[in-house]
This record gives sequence, C-alpha cells and structure tokens, in this order.
Amino acid sequence: MKHLYKNILLSVEQEEKKVGQSTKSTIEAAYHMVSFLRKFLSDLKTQIVKNGFATVDDEIAFFKDVKPEILGKLMYYNKLIRLEVISPDRYELIQAYYNDQIKLLHKEYKKNLESSDFYWYYRSGRSDKDNSYFRLGNINFFDGVDSFFFEVDIEFSTYYDYKAAQIIAMDLLCSHFLSIINQKESTYTTVSPTTDSGAFSWTDSKNALIELIYALHAAGSVSNGRPGLRKLSKLFEELFEVNLGDIHHAFHQMKFRAGEKTSYLLFLKSSLEQYMDREL
Repeated sequence: MKHLYKNILLSVEQEEKKVGQSTKSTIEAAYHMVSFLRKFLSDLKTQIVKNGFATVDDEIAFFKDVKPEILGKLMYYNKLIRLEVISPDRYELIQAYYNDQIKLLHKEYKKNLESSDFYWYYRSGRSDKDNSYFRLGNINFFDGVDSFFFEVDIEFSTYYDYKAAQIIAMDLLCSHFLSIINQKESTYTTVSPTTDSGAFSWTDSKNALIELIYALHAAGSVSNGRPGLRKLSKLFEELFEVNLGDIHHAFHQMKFRAGEKTSYLLFLKSSLEQYMDREL
C-alpha cells in the first residue's frame, strides 16, 4: 500500500511538472491544477468508499500523508487564482501586496492553527495520537469542532486531514509569496558571469538545475554561500539563458517527492562513478 500511495503522490507531482514546463500563465496553470486535483480527489473517494482500507495503518497513512497533500495543493491553487487575479503590476505595489499577504497568512496561522494542539502535534511529526486524528469516525465533539465539519463527507474525511491540508496550503502560499518578492528583487540585481553565457545551454530539466543550485547554496560552495539563493539562481539563469521561474515553490515540491528527494544529485553521483569506471 505504501508503494501505491507513493505512486498517487507521484502522479500529482508529474502533473505539476508537466504544467510547470508548459507556457501557461500562473493563473492558467492554477486553473488546470484545480480541475485536475478535484477530479483526482473524486476518483480517490470513489475507490476508498468502494474498497475501504486493508489495515488501520493504511487508513491512517492515507488521511495523514496522502489526502492532505492533495487537498492542501487544491486549496493552494484555488487561493492562488484569486490572489493572482487582483495582483498589481508595478514592482513597488507587488512588493507591498505580497508582504501584506504574508502578514495576513501569519495572522491566520496564529488564529486558526498555531493555537491548536493538533498544529504542534502535526508539525512535530508525532504519531502517538494518529489513531484519533486520522481514522474515520473518531471525532470528539466535546473538544469542539469547526462548523465546516458538519458539511463534509464523513465517508472521506477525518476532520483533521482537512486541518493538515490547511497547514500544507499555507506553507505553499507563503513560499509562493516569498518567491514572487525575491523574483522582483532579482530584476534589480545585476550578476555578471565571467563566461560568455551564449556559449552554453542547460539541457536537463529546470528542476534538476534548481536542485543543484540549492545544493551548492546549502554547502556554501559558491563564495562560502554569501551570494544567497536569489543571486545564485540569477547567475545560473544568465549563464545558461534559462528562466527558472518560482525556484522556492519548485524546491518545496522536491521536499515532498515520492521516493528520493535529491534524485538529480543521485543521478550525478551515479553518472560520475560510471565515468570513473570507464576511465580505469
């Protein structure tokens, strides 16, 4: 069942990757993902209601790790549409707009999530109360629940899977806001590579380059890490004449990859080792 769940999340990741590589605008991509994720959840619900779960662990894993990830992304893309439609054009206004959105997110965190025991339980990675939080029908109404719970499908919701999805959605939104601010700031940052950028092109995926950039930054391999991610990504964009887009959002997606999180770095390691073997 773990393998099945990984494949489910991988399907979502692949759809996001496909949309990210297209020429769609942010709003068009978000509309596409909302439509895709709604149908995806509907299909999953049909299967779950029909077949149920083989074990309690399977049920917990689904409502703790799988459904919140999908629902959280659905909530994120839906919110993104509304925000991007009213987003201003001028740089100064964009900066202020997204800074305000981050402040609003923090307020919402404190009001609706950080004040709850579940928030800290989920953030800490605990599992001792999973049987209560992530199984169908295990709701303690004496603790008080949000009114939305009475409107959800009790055959496909545990109440707390929605709470987990809220946390994921807010994380994605915050990452998006910060990336927009950083992208706009980078427009005013000049980075001059010493090599003629026209002589080179990046022939692997954008995500591969983003993974490499984050790895170099984390290791402090370029000027001891002083340039920062924004300048480092700008350097590679100019060197390879490529637009990496929202690197912070892309990196966030990597953290939730099914299987290996650093797939490109592992590919580099394997390729280099094979090259070394050929040189023997």
